[in-house]
Amino acid sequence: MKLVVIGNGMVGHKLLEELVGVADLDITVLCEEPRPAYDRVHLSEFFSGKTAEELSLVSPGFFDQPNVSLKLNAKAVNIDRAAKCVLLEGGETVPYDRIVLATGSYPFVPAVTGRDRNGCLVYRTIEDLEAMREWGAKSKIGVVVGGGLLGLECAKALKDMGLATHVVEFAPRLMTVQVDDMGGRLLRRKIEALGVQVHTGKNTLEIADGGGVGVGGRHAMKFADGSQLLTDMIVFSAGIRPRDELARNASLIRGERGGILIDNQCKTSDPDIWAIGECALWQGKIFGLVAPGYDMARVVAAQIRLLPSPLGRGAGVRDAVEASGISELAESLTRSTYTSSPLPGGEGLKQPAEFNGADMSTKLKLLGVDVASIGDAQGSTPGSLNYLFSDEVAGVYKKLVVSADAKTLLGAVLVGEANDYGTLLQMALNGIPLPAQPESLILPSVEGGAKGLGVDLLPATASICSCNNVSKGDLCAAIEGGATSLGALKKCTKAATSCGGCLPLVKQVLDAELKKSGVLVLNHLCEHFAHSRQELFHLVKVGGQKTFDDTILAHGKGRGCDVCKPAVASILASCWNEHVLKPKHASVQDTNDYYLANIQKDGTYSVVPRIPGGEITPDKLIVIGQVAKDYGLYTKITGGQRIDLFGARVEQLPEIWRALVAAGFESGHAYGKSLRTVKSCVGSTWCRYGVQDSVTMAIKIEERYRGLRSPHKIKMAVSGCTRECAEAQSKDVGVIATEKGWNLYVAGNGGMKPRHAELLAGDIDDATLIKLIDRFLMFYIRTGDRLQRTSTWIENLEGGLSYVKKVVIDDSLGICAELEADMARQVETYECEWKKAITTPETLKRFSHFVNSKDADSNIQFVDERGQIRPKNALERKLEVTP
Repeated sequence: MKLVVIGNGMVGHKLLEELVGVADLDITVLCEEPRPAYDRVHLSEFFSGKTAEELSLVSPGFFDQPNVSLKLNAKAVNIDRAAKCVLLEGGETVPYDRIVLATGSYPFVPAVTGRDRNGCLVYRTIEDLEAMREWGAKSKIGVVVGGGLLGLECAKALKDMGLATHVVEFAPRLMTVQVDDMGGRLLRRKIEALGVQVHTGKNTLEIADGGGVGVGGRHAMKFADGSQLLTDMIVFSAGIRPRDELARNASLIRGERGGILIDNQCKTSDPDIWAIGECALWQGKIFGLVAPGYDMARVVAAQIRLLPSPLGRGAGVRDAVEASGISELAESLTRSTYTSSPLPGGEGLKQPAEFNGADMSTKLKLLGVDVASIGDAQGSTPGSLNYLFSDEVAGVYKKLVVSADAKTLLGAVLVGEANDYGTLLQMALNGIPLPAQPESLILPSVEGGAKGLGVDLLPATASICSCNNVSKGDLCAAIEGGATSLGALKKCTKAATSCGGCLPLVKQVLDAELKKSGVLVLNHLCEHFAHSRQELFHLVKVGGQKTFDDTILAHGKGRGCDVCKPAVASILASCWNEHVLKPKHASVQDTNDYYLANIQKDGTYSVVPRIPGGEITPDKLIVIGQVAKDYGLYTKITGGQRIDLFGARVEQLPEIWRALVAAGFESGHAYGKSLRTVKSCVGSTWCRYGVQDSVTMAIKIEERYRGLRSPHKIKMAVSGCTRECAEAQSKDVGVIATEKGWNLYVAGNGGMKPRHAELLAGDIDDATLIKLIDRFLMFYIRTGDRLQRTSTWIENLEGGLSYVKKVVIDDSLGICAELEADMARQVETYECEWKKAITTPETLKRFSHFVNSKDADSNIQFVDERGQIRPKNALERKLEVTP
C-alpha cells in the first residue's frame, strides 16, 4: 500500500514511529521544511543554546528504512483524488493509495497595516527563530503580539536574547483560555517582576516607521486608545490557524472557520484520506496541543495496521478485519475500545480504535512562572461552584471548580505553584470523589490535601502520560514485569520521556506499587549503615564526626565493609577536607586513594599531574618528558587535555612526584572521586570565533574546585563560543561563552550512557557563574547517592532540572548561603595531596610493594611497542615458560 504522509511535524512523525515494522507498506513523507521533525514544544530552548540537531525528533537511521522515503523542501500544492496522486510545487507527482494530512497550522497575523515591514516576524519554525536571532542581534527592544501560551514562550525567547521585552495582548488579561481574571492578574504581576512589560487591552491599528534604527525606535505600534509603543522588532504569536489549503483545493469538507473535518477515525470526507493534528477539525474543535495530535496518530496507525494489502485499497477497517477472520477485533472496533494489531510489526501494541476528543489541561512554566489549567477552568458548567485561595505575598493563586453538589472536581487554575497538578488532573479525569472539605486540596499544609490522596484511587485506565499514551495499568504491568526503578520504568513504557510533566505521578505509581507488592525499597548504604549516603552526609555534617570509627559508632553498627568504608571516607573528605592519608583516614580508603594513584591491570600505577585548563608551558612539558624517560614510563595525551604516565611501580611513586611537585605540578586526582579536568579551547585569546577567554575561565574553575571530593568523578569544560570545541555539553559542568557572558550547562555525561547537559542559566557574568557552580556542586555532593554521576542524580531527582533550578537559583530551600559557605571552606583548606604525602615520613612508609623488603615486584614485565613500553600479555608470558 502506498501511503503518503503530508507533513513531518511532531504529530506526523509520531504516526511514522507507530508504523515502524508494519509489512507491505510503502511510505512517502512530504516535508515542506528543509529539515525533518523537531521538537516544537521546547522550541524556545533554541535561544538557550540547543541546536536544530539537538531539537530533532528523528532517531539515527530512521529514514534509512527501505520502506520509508523522506522528501525535504517538498511542498504539496494539490491532491488529484481521481488520479490518486499528490502534486508538488516543483511539478513532481507522488502516487498514493492512502493519504494522511499532518500539515499542522500557521501563525495568525492580525490584519494590521505595516505587518509586513522588515523586522516583523512570526514564531513557528526554526527558520523563524533564526530570523529572530538575526534581528535580535541588531535590536534593543522587542515586542510580542499575543499573550497566550505561545506568546509568553516567545517573550522568554526575546528576553533570553537580552532585549527589553514587551507583550501586547488584545484581551484584558494574559492567557484568557487557561486562567481567570484573578489568575491573570497574578501572572501579569509575576511576569512584570521578571522585567517583561505587559500591555493588555491593546488593539493595534498600525505599525509605522518609528524613525530609529537599533535604538528602540525602528517601528511605532499605534493603538486604538491613542497610545503607541516604539520597538526594534515585532514577533506575532497571536494564535494559530489550521493549514487546510490542500483540503480546500481537493474539495474536502472543511469547517466554516477552517480546519479539515474528520470523524472519530480521523477520516476526512474522502475515505482514503485521514487528517491529524492541528489541521484537523473534530466536532468543531481544533486541538492546539501535541498530546491530542499523538492520539490521532495512534488512531490512524491502528487502522493502517488493520488494512492488509491483499484485501485491496477500498476495504474499510471493519471489512478488513472481518475478511481476516479476526472477529474479536471486529467486535472491539464496533465497541470503540482498544484493539491489538494482528499484523507484523504491531504485535501487542494497544491502540485506541477511535478518537473521542482530548483533555486540554496544561501545565507549563512560562518565563519561570508555574501555570496550570485543568478541565473547566472558567467555571462555565451550569451550577458549578468555586473554591479560591490567593496568597499575593507568596505569589500563589489556586482555584477549584466543582459540581453543584461539591462532590466532583470539574476544573482548576494554578498560578505560581502547581505541584498538585497531577493529582488534581486525575481527580477531574476519573471522577474521583472530592473530600468532605474540597478546599483542603488547595490550602497549604493542610491534612488531607492533594498530596495525601495517593494514587491508589486512580483506575487502571487513568492516563498518566498523555504524550506517549501510558496508563496507570501500563505502568503497573511494567513494574510487575521487573521495571522497579524510575529509570527502568521510563525506558520500558516511555512515560515521562517527552514533556516530563507526568514524572512526579509516575514516581508515585512506582512507589505505591512496590509498597503494595511487599517490596521493601531500601536505600541503605550497606548492612552496617541503615541510612542513604545523603542521610549519612547530613548526620556527619551535623554530628561533627571526623573519622570512620566515630561515624560507625554514632550512626551504624559492626566494623564496616568495602562498600561503606570508601563511601564514608568520601563523605568525611567532602565535609572536613582533611588529608585522606592521615593515619585515622588511610585504612578506609580504596586502593587508588590509598596510594594516590590509579592501579592498572599489571599492578603498576599511573601518574597524572594536573594541567589546569589544558594550558602548559614548554618547561613543564620538558619536565614531564624527562620524568617519563628517567622512570621508563608510557606517555599518553588524554581526552581531558592532560598527560598520563603509565607503568610506575608503587615504590617509584614518591620519587616521581617529588620531581613533578618541584616543577610546580599538583596532583590531578585521577585516582579519586573528585574533580578530574576542566577542558578548554583557546577561546578569544587566539581563535577568531571566540567571544570570551575560555582558557582563563577554565583555569579559574579548575583551581577553585581541585581536590573536591564527591559521590563520583566530576568532569568540566569551557568553550569560547557556540562552536563548542571543548565539548562542554557532555560534561558534569559545562560552560559556553556567549556575547553577553556565559551559559552554564549541568549534568552531562559522555561515557557509557551519554547524556546531553541541560542549561541551568544563560548569559551570566563571571561572578554569577562561579556562584551557581558552587551551589550546584555542593547540592550534588550533599544529595547524590554513592557512585552516582550528576547525570544519573538529576534524572532521579523528582522534578529534575526544574527542581535544581529552584534550589540553586531561586534558593527555594533556603540553603544557598550554606552551600556557598561550604564551598568556600573547601577552597580555603585545599592542599595538594601528593605534596603533603612526600613531606610526611609516616605516609611514605606505605609506598613499598613488600612490607619487609625494598625489592621491586619481579612479576611486572614490559615489552617495547611503538617506541614505548606496554605490559606483557598472558600469551607472551606463557611463551616464555613453554619449552
